[in-house]
Amino acid sequence: RMQKENLFLNTIKTDLILKKKNNFLFMENKMKKSFFIFTALFLLTLSFMSCSKKEETSKELVVYTYDSFISEWGPGPEIAKRFEDKTGVSITWVNCGDGAQILSTALSEKNNPQSDVLLGLDNNLSYKAREAGLLVPYKPEGRENLVSGLEEAFGGDWILTPFDYSHFAMIYDTEASVKAPESLSDLINKDYEGKVILMDPRTSTPGLGFAAWTVAVFGDNYKNYWKDLKKSILTMSPGWSSGYGLFTKGEAPLCSSYTTSPAYHVEYGEGDRFQAIVFAEGHVQQVEGVGITKGTKNEKTAKAFIDFLISEEAQNVIPLTQWMFPANKEVVLPESYKKAAPVPEKTLSYDVTKLDEAVSEIMKIISE
Repeated sequence: RMQKENLFLNTIKTDLILKKKNNFLFMENKMKKSFFIFTALFLLTLSFMSCSKKEETSKELVVYTYDSFISEWGPGPEIAKRFEDKTGVSITWVNCGDGAQILSTALSEKNNPQSDVLLGLDNNLSYKAREAGLLVPYKPEGRENLVSGLEEAFGGDWILTPFDYSHFAMIYDTEASVKAPESLSDLINKDYEGKVILMDPRTSTPGLGFAAWTVAVFGDNYKNYWKDLKKSILTMSPGWSSGYGLFTKGEAPLCSSYTTSPAYHVEYGEGDRFQAIVFAEGHVQQVEGVGITKGTKNEKTAKAFIDFLISEEAQNVIPLTQWMFPANKEVVLPESYKKAAPVPEKTLSYDVTKLDEAVSEIMKIISE
């Protein structure tokens, strides 16, 4: 009997020990689970707060652009200063070379964008940026003050906002021994052999603009035109700055540029030696735009920059530094523009989606 009682008591003790152990394990697991849930929620909240704080307090904006825009005589430095004074945000300019190179750089970084803003893509490149999904559409504050019709050059969907514009033209040195041409067709005459400076349409937006001009004027016959024009080309520079620099040094009497370029020389007392020639056949127009890089962590700051760029405060910098017409119609143009920046009566249109093929054909002709 005593043995049975001892066995019964031992059984009860064992059950109590097991229940205590199980209760302890249950409570331990419950505490661990609660701890992990609390930790996860804490880290998630901290991460959210960190991201929100970064966007709210971002004090730097990375802008991809081209060389002349951020040169010491370009608009970039002054625009950056005014923007920082106004917002406390500093701009880091990245020189991609030219407009076409801005696009190629952005395309190469599409899956890991390093820029916040792309500045300098024009109406000949905008459709490629759209097809690649590089930009975030944004309708900026103050867009009602933009010159009517400029946004339509980009397709009207606001992936780019226009900030300046001008027509392409041949700039002529009036001190040259040859007379001024009256049309693109004149450039193939023997008198102009080795006397024309152009820009590479693969790397330069003015170069692409000139190629587009020949397509707009000659249509399907543009290839024959380029075959005849080839002998007139002294050089095809990689960008506008180097090409126009050769022209002003007297290397050739003719250079592809903008109708607004001669205003620079008038403004700084160099007179009217260099003149934009307006052809009766018409000209093509370039509209330059600025857009927000898709994937940027600084979208709010990027929007503020675009709003600022089209404001009068920033647009007033454009005429005497960028040497293009400002997109904001409220800006009063300097006298040099009235004297030396003609506006063609006829603006030509063309299919921008066919320019790649045209450029490929043109470069084959040039390299033959």
